[in-house]
Amino acid sequence: MEDTLPRPVRWMGSSRKDLKAFPKAVRREMGQALYAAQCGEDYPSVKVLKGFGGRSVQEIVALHDTNTYRAVYTVRFQDAIYVLHAFQKKSKKGVATPQKDIDLIYRRLAEAERLHRERQK
Repeated sequence: MEDTLPRPVRWMGSSRKDLKAFPKAVRREMGQALYAAQCGEDYPSVKVLKGFGGRSVQEIVALHDTNTYRAVYTVRFQDAIYVLHAFQKKSKKGVATPQKDIDLIYRRLAEAERLHRERQK
């Protein structure tokens, strides 16, 4: 059996700083989910984020006390996992991701695509 190294994690924008501000239990849950993604494995608290075409953009959902925390990443590129956004969901209007967060995820995904192309040169 061939051992493969986990893919590195690349953090877009303020996503790392934002995730570090989460409660310790949430950071641990998200860290375990990201490590599973690095190794090409599924994790129970991860779901596909709809509206991004396929399974390449995924969302970690962690509950803590009465709060919901989310981290969005992409597995679209073979060289790395790109964490696009980490935030506490504050909307009381259901489970949908707020539009301002979706817009930010699209912008950071475009930036991740640009960085990936540059690394391929």
